[in-house]
Amino acid sequence: MTIIDHKVPFDIFSEWLKKATTKPEIIEPTAMCLSTVDENNCPSSRMVLLKKFDEKGFCFFTNLTSRKGRELNNNQNVALCFYWGILGMQIRIEGKVENVTNKEADDYFASRRRGSQIGAWASKQSCEMENWQEFENRINEIEENFFNQEVSRPPFWSGFRVIPKKIEFWQEGDFRIHKRELYTKQIKGWKLSKLYP
Repeated sequence: MTIIDHKVPFDIFSEWLKKATTKPEIIEPTAMCLSTVDENNCPSSRMVLLKKFDEKGFCFFTNLTSRKGRELNNNQNVALCFYWGILGMQIRIEGKVENVTNKEADDYFASRRRGSQIGAWASKQSCEMENWQEFENRINEIEENFFNQEVSRPPFWSGFRVIPKKIEFWQEGDFRIHKRELYTKQIKGWKLSKLYP
């Protein structure tokens, strides 16, 4: 068993993400598939954007009353997947989520464009609406409420940090001879395993 320093998989992640951001063909290099499970252990997946990461984990933000928000409140086990086909690279992450701090949520919300801030207030994310006009009416109402004011963060809007237990790096090879390296969290550092493709 090979034990690796704590920061190594995060350094690799940073290097791969930088490669993805240099490719104009990759429109959203920070897009990741987030998988959660409901109370019946049925999975659901959707694409979200990675907004920051460090050695603590990987952060994204959302409406807490959305389907993913509710599912994460009930079951903190999640999986993330980044795939950059043009680079032949994939990163899979498994772990648990924790809530970001109020300051982290406030700081990120303040960095968003005003239209996105208004939309966060107006959207009853994942709820059914009668028609699109209903949503547009809510947007107009929120715009009036915040006329000539800064838009504060809604109390139902925040973020999650995925604290990884496993991080797998996959590199495409000819004839499906792919390279896979799995980092599994230990008390100190990470265990590195080489996997058959």
